[in-house]
Amino acid sequence: MSGTFIRNALCAAALAIGAGVPAAQAEEPLKVGFVYVSPIGEAGWTWQQDVGRRELEQALGGKVKTQYVEDVPEGADAERVIRDLAQQGNKLIFTTSFGYMNPTLKVARQFPDVKFVHSTGYKTADNVAVTNARFYEARYLAGIVAGKMTQSNVVGYVGAFPIPEVLQGINAYTRGLRSVNPDAEVRVIWVNSWYDPGKERDAALALLGQGADVLTHHTDSTATVQAAEEQGKYAVAYHSDMGKFAPKAQLAAVTHHWGDYFTTAARQVLDGSWKADMTWGGLKADMARIEGFGPAVPDDVRALVEEKKQEIIAGTLTPFDAPLKDNTGKVVLESGSLDDDALNRMNYYVEGVAGKLPGK
Repeated sequence: MSGTFIRNALCAAALAIGAGVPAAQAEEPLKVGFVYVSPIGEAGWTWQQDVGRRELEQALGGKVKTQYVEDVPEGADAERVIRDLAQQGNKLIFTTSFGYMNPTLKVARQFPDVKFVHSTGYKTADNVAVTNARFYEARYLAGIVAGKMTQSNVVGYVGAFPIPEVLQGINAYTRGLRSVNPDAEVRVIWVNSWYDPGKERDAALALLGQGADVLTHHTDSTATVQAAEEQGKYAVAYHSDMGKFAPKAQLAAVTHHWGDYFTTAARQVLDGSWKADMTWGGLKADMARIEGFGPAVPDDVRALVEEKKQEIIAGTLTPFDAPLKDNTGKVVLESGSLDDDALNRMNYYVEGVAGKLPGK
């Protein structure tokens, strides 16, 4: 083969690429879809999920292209949206609410070449992984703050749905509270919605009316902390730091962090190493934090929280160490600590929570 022929061939190839013909090795970015249960807004669960999505984009740049659909109700709408994202060519789809579990599994069977990650669920499949964070570890620490700061010994908790994930938070918070203030109690009002600012506000005001001087919530909006701010009481924010919405009321925030996980999952899909596993990281994995301490929290309380945080990270303390009783006095655990299976089946209030669990 002559040198002239080789030079001409190389020139032709260069011209073809210049004219828009893709090179053999050029790769399209990985399309990554996200399904959100509430509006992104400026704080809360979906806000933190979207922070993670943006961190993924920043980490991987042109290797990924993301899209999202927000405010998607759990149920038939979720199935439709998840399927639509798969049909649009997304090869990795994050479905970010507990009620998306079964719709995710159904769509995953129809798209075996797509990888799905479901947040806070417990069912996997060949192409469905599950992720969650041990939010309850940071909740325990927040309970310590509440126990030190309450004057009325009544703290209020606005809950979404009485599922194990939410009960873990209520019970861990109560255990932290009572570890420093055995006389304090937690009162819960359920709003049966992840995101309904009106209902959340009404519940918060009702709890304040019952004597609570510290509020917290497992719901998506800022309504609870804003109610505390308006009424001159304290609050512990959840999902994200809500200090700008309650600069005087916020004692601390229990926050979620998804960016590293999303980035790792996308890298694994890109390099072919992705597996349908279950990830449940907490303080040690930096998937849950306590931060955003307000000016009202004394230094000694912050120091105590840091001490207990390091014990949880080291494994010498868990929020559910024995002896553990429910709020009827029944012994749940005589020795050791609750294992993951028991945590995922939690269906009771611990000692220190007032009232009865719905359906009990």
